[in-house]
Amino acid sequence: MEFLRPATWAEALEAKAGLPAAAPIQGGTDLMVELNFDVHRPAALLDLNRIAELTRWTTEDDGRLRIGAGVPYARLIAELGDRLPGLAQAARTVGSPQIRNRGTVGGNLGAASPAGDSHPPLLAGDAVIEVESAARGVRMIPAAAFYLGVKRSALRSDELIRAFWMSPASGPQYFSKVGTRNAMVIAVCSFAIALHPGERRVGTGIGSAAPTPRRAVAAEEFLAAELDWDARLDPGVLARFGELASAAASPIDDVRGTADYRRHAVGVMARRTLTWAWHEFRSGQHGRRAG
Repeated sequence: MEFLRPATWAEALEAKAGLPAAAPIQGGTDLMVELNFDVHRPAALLDLNRIAELTRWTTEDDGRLRIGAGVPYARLIAELGDRLPGLAQAARTVGSPQIRNRGTVGGNLGAASPAGDSHPPLLAGDAVIEVESAARGVRMIPAAAFYLGVKRSALRSDELIRAFWMSPASGPQYFSKVGTRNAMVIAVCSFAIALHPGERRVGTGIGSAAPTPRRAVAAEEFLAAELDWDARLDPGVLARFGELASAAASPIDDVRGTADYRRHAVGVMARRTLTWAWHEFRSGQHGRRAG
């Protein structure tokens, strides 16, 4: 197997253009497992660890955060947890401390596994993925359009993920995950919610309960129409939101759980996360749980 080690982003794009079958590697927390179990044997590995710009994040002129694809989960939690609390909560559930020191959101996006922990908060928070190729330049892909199938994304064969963009949280954000044990586990299913009080809307993301991570669009539309932002959370609205979130799932039976269990769990997590977020919003304390 060929091993490519570009020193710059331009060199990485040229290498990918010359050998589209090369698999990018940064933390290696997904790819190395597949290599060790002989699930995947790429023609070459494209090591991106020498490219310093991938490990930086910035606040852009429009106020959004641009986070390099190589920023590890541990730094995301420590440095951006107050601005991206939902994503930071999801990052805390990723593997062990060693894995969080190596693993990245960029890698999670590249693998595009339905069970990836970062996908639900990226969807709920309206993230945009910045990808680039040597031939066509930069493309900006909304997270909702990025996932195309089981471990398939909108990334073209000559493109690399450079960064992702998100606005700092404008309201409470929460992430919930069900696993077969309490820690260091792949999600049976997961759910993320982000309140956007200024726009009077709620974003959602479902993980590991469909061929791709997805939003619960009907549940979002229901809350946009029925949620009274100046009152207590109506139990009927809460229950219907859970039903619609559950209906948005399209899970399968597998070794981690049945489809029926996953549908039920998504509905429960939807109700719980909305309740947590609503209480935080109504108390005026959103942001205090972050970091």
